[in-house]
Amino acid sequence: MSGVVLRDVVKAYGDVVIIPKLDLEIYEGEFVVIVGPSGCGKSTTLRMIAGLEMVTSGEISIAGKDVTYAQPKARDIAMVFQSYALYPHMDVAGNMSFALRLARVPKAEIAERVQRAAEMLELTPYLDRKPKDLSGGQRQRVAMGRSIVRDAYCFLFDEPLSNLDAKLRATMRTELAILHKKLERTMVYVTHDQIEAMTMADRIVIMKDGVIQQIGSPREVYTAPENLFVAGFIGSPSMNLMDAELTRNNGALYVKGQGFELPVPGRLQERADTAKKSNIVLGLRPEHFSAADRGNGAFAPIELAVDVAEYIGSSQFIAASVGGKNLTAAVEVGPDAAPMESGTYYFDTERLYLFDRESGQAL
Repeated sequence: MSGVVLRDVVKAYGDVVIIPKLDLEIYEGEFVVIVGPSGCGKSTTLRMIAGLEMVTSGEISIAGKDVTYAQPKARDIAMVFQSYALYPHMDVAGNMSFALRLARVPKAEIAERVQRAAEMLELTPYLDRKPKDLSGGQRQRVAMGRSIVRDAYCFLFDEPLSNLDAKLRATMRTELAILHKKLERTMVYVTHDQIEAMTMADRIVIMKDGVIQQIGSPREVYTAPENLFVAGFIGSPSMNLMDAELTRNNGALYVKGQGFELPVPGRLQERADTAKKSNIVLGLRPEHFSAADRGNGAFAPIELAVDVAEYIGSSQFIAASVGGKNLTAAVEVGPDAAPMESGTYYFDTERLYLFDRESGQAL
């Protein structure tokens, strides 16, 4: 069953079109993350779902009900913002129960809902504390608890972890994923952080300039990016993208550029032949480099001029160049290895990507 559906949605402010046309279907009980750079329209999309922004044209439905012009309170949604927006004079229990008290929910039911949410979020010991006495992570859990007690059909999150430090963000990502499994509710989460998207989402919606570039599972958008933007946006460190050309040598198809020549893998040969284009963009993910030939026939040599090797434990991040083009590699060499130096490295050619230089679409 469709949980949240946007059909032909357009959003404009006067003559400035923010979202030219958006079609998106989010299934009931799904955790969908909308990700993209600042200004891509992801928060505007979330606010239109919430009813905080009205669509210029198009339709929005939630749980099969047309809510295009409905007020936020009539949409059966709960929203968690980037700022905690807690009432400083109320304790945790008061903040969590505020909306229920406004709705004149019976006191016994309020107490039961607050207690259940507090146990779920491990906030029970803090119910009588004020926000100023809580850590950033605890305040964010209170903000989530305030939404949970409303027992809404759909939960909307607008970059809720961006104010937390890196370690706490990682912890909260896990807690949100666990919360989704417990609640089994539809969740739509907006972020600019592709790590958050990859670790939490059932499906990722990648946006650029108000247009959806690709929708898929984390594995799908990582292993099969549909265009150059997705390829460069998903993955950390980012994919290396280099101009190249397709050539033939003794009947075999190669991708050749300044300082490298790599065989085109079997999975791409038919599409590369069909494209009938020689000028393409080659994509190499940093994590698919190796310091040695793995001996399976897929690893091809490539000469790297290493500028900096950063030690990160079992691996080293290498800032290098090939043919004068900057390149990043992440090489697993063990914790006791000396800093990597210029020389011959190997790339798993089964993992390379090819893109049409003009359209940016994957071959």
